[in-house]
Amino acid sequence: MADKCSEGLLNGAVPGERGKLDKSVKRGNWGNQIEFVLTSVGYAVGLGNVWRFPYLCYRNGGGAFMFPYFIMLVFCGIPLFFMELSFGQFASQGCLGVWRVSPMFKGVGYGMMVVSTYIGIYYNVVICIAFYYFFVSMTRVLPWTYCSNAWNTPDCVGVLDGNLSSRAALNLTRLLNTTQKRTSPSEEYWRRYVLDLSDDIGNLGEVRLPLLGCLGVSWVVVFLCLIKGVKSSGKVVYFTATFPYVVLTILFVRGITLEGALTGIMYYLTPQWDKILNAKVWGDAASQIFYSLGCAWGGLITMASYNKFHNNCYRDSIIISITNCATSVYAGFVIFSILGFMANHLGVDVSKVADHGPGLAFVAYPEALTLLPISPLWSILFFFMLILLGLGTQFCLLETLVTAIVDEVGNEWIIRRKTFVTLGVAVAGFLLGIPLTTQAGIYWLLLMDNYAASFSLVIISCIMCVAIMYIYGHHNYFKDIEMMLGFPPPLFFQICWRFISPAIIFFILVFTVIQYRPISYNDYVYPTWAISIGFLMALSSVICIPIYAIYKVCCSEGDTLLERLKNATKASKDWGPALVEHRSGRYAPAFSPSTESHLEVQPLQPEKGRSEAAAASPVQGSNGSAHSQDSRL
Repeated sequence: MADKCSEGLLNGAVPGERGKLDKSVKRGNWGNQIEFVLTSVGYAVGLGNVWRFPYLCYRNGGGAFMFPYFIMLVFCGIPLFFMELSFGQFASQGCLGVWRVSPMFKGVGYGMMVVSTYIGIYYNVVICIAFYYFFVSMTRVLPWTYCSNAWNTPDCVGVLDGNLSSRAALNLTRLLNTTQKRTSPSEEYWRRYVLDLSDDIGNLGEVRLPLLGCLGVSWVVVFLCLIKGVKSSGKVVYFTATFPYVVLTILFVRGITLEGALTGIMYYLTPQWDKILNAKVWGDAASQIFYSLGCAWGGLITMASYNKFHNNCYRDSIIISITNCATSVYAGFVIFSILGFMANHLGVDVSKVADHGPGLAFVAYPEALTLLPISPLWSILFFFMLILLGLGTQFCLLETLVTAIVDEVGNEWIIRRKTFVTLGVAVAGFLLGIPLTTQAGIYWLLLMDNYAASFSLVIISCIMCVAIMYIYGHHNYFKDIEMMLGFPPPLFFQICWRFISPAIIFFILVFTVIQYRPISYNDYVYPTWAISIGFLMALSSVICIPIYAIYKVCCSEGDTLLERLKNATKASKDWGPALVEHRSGRYAPAFSPSTESHLEVQPLQPEKGRSEAAAASPVQGSNGSAHSQDSRL
C-alpha cells in the first residue's frame, strides 16, 4: 500500500492522471496540506488529553491501560477518523451537505450541529477561565499560594504557609484523611473567589464579571482567527497547534528534575495487569479514544471538506490519530511528575493529590506550581498551554457550524457574507455562555459536558456507519475512495468499517448505559429536574435523526411507503465530487438546474481564465478570496 501511495502526486493525486487545478474556487481550500494536518491535530488534541487521560490511565491500571487503549485506537479510532475525513473530502461539503449520499439521514448532520453547538458554548467558558488564571498569574506571588486572604476559611492549610511548621506536629497526613480533610488555598480560591460558588444549580446568583470579560475575550479571539474562514485559521494553527508541545516539553523537563517526580511517574505507568480483565477498563479506553478524536462532532467532516479532492486523507488520518494519542501519553508524564513532587512534599500518597477535569486544571496542578521557584512563570506557561489547546478545538467547532449554514444556503449572497455568519454565530455563542459565568455556572457547565456530548455522539456515529456502509453501500463507498485516492481503502479498514467499528461503538453505548451514575460535583448531588434537563439536551441531538427521516420519507415521491423509503435513501443526483472535472464514471455530469448550482468548473487555460477574471466583477469566496461570477456553471 505504501508503494501505491508513493506513486501518487505530492498531494495524493491519482497515479498517472493528468495534472488538474484541483481547487474549489467557490468554497476555498487550505493553503497547503500542513495547515489541514495542524488544524486537525489542534481539533483532536484538546483539554481532555491533559486533564482526563492521565487520570483514566492511573485509575485503570497504569501501564496496563495502554494495551486496551491502543487496541481501541487501531480498531475503532483510526478507522472512524479515516471514514469521516474521506466522507467530507469526497463531497467537499460540511456535515449537512455530505448527506446527499442518503438524504433521509440528513438528520445525522443536524445532530452533529446540535452537539457542536452545546460543546462550543461550554468549551469557550473553560477557555475563558484559563484566560482568567493566565491574567492573574502575572504577579510576583500567585493569589492561591497562602491562606491569608479574605476568602480563606479556618480549614485552609497551605503548603507554604508560615505556620506550617507549627502544624507539622499535627501530622499533615492526618489532615488529609476523610475525617479531617485538608482544604488547600487553591481549592478555596477556585470555589470561593473565582466561582463564588452558589449552593444549588438553580441558584444562579450574580454574573461573575471577571469571567464574563474573559468570555468576551475568548470569543473575540476565536472570531478574529476565523474571520476569513480556513484561510485565516490555517495560518493561526502554525502557532496554536505547535506551541503547546513546546510548553509541555518545558514543563516535563522541569518536572522530572524535582524530588518525588519519579514516584509520580511510576504511579502513572506501573501496570496492574489484573485490571485488564475488567470490562470497565476496556469501556474507558474505548470511550476515551472515541471522544478524544472528536468523532461524530462534525468537525472532521468540515475540516476535510476544504482539502483538495486528491489529498491523501488515508495518510493524514493515521498521522493525526497517532499524534493525538501520543500527546495524551506525553501529557501524563508532565502531570504526574509535578503531582509526584507535590505528594512527596506533603508526605502523602499520589492518589491523595491526583484529580481530573477542572479539579486538576484549576486546583491540584496550580497548587503544585506554587512549590516551584518562579511559580508565576510556570503558571503562565501552563494556562497559556490550556488556552491554546482549547482554542484549537474551538476553531473547528465554530467553523463546523458556519460551514454547515453557508453550504446549506449555498447561494452567492451568503458566501460573500460568510464573515457576518461567523460573527453572528460567535455573538450567539457568547450570549448563550453568559449563564455559565454565574455563581452556579460550573454546575451547568458540568451538566452540559456530561450529557450534551455523551451517548448521543455514540448513537450518531453508529448511524453514520450504518448509513454509509449498508444504505449507500460499502462497494459504492470503496469505489468513491479509489476514485479520490487512486487506491481502495485497505482490507483492514473495509472490515473495520463494516463490522468491527460499529460493534465497538455499540459496546461503548452499552457500557455507557450500564455504567451510568447520576452526575455530582464534589459533595453536591444534582436534583432530578437538572438531570432531566441533561437528558433532554442529549436527546435534542439524537431526535433530529428520526424527525428528519420521517419528514424526508413523507416528501419523497412514490405511491407506496416502500417506494418512498427507497427514494428517500437513494443518493441524490448532485452527490459526488464538487468539481466537474472530478466527476467521471457514474458521476459524469448531467446538466440540469438541480445539479448546476452545486457543481463548479475550472478554466481549461488557467492563465487565460485569470486574465478574463480580472476584468469581471469579483465575488467574495467563502474563504475570503475573490472569484468571478463566470466560475460557476
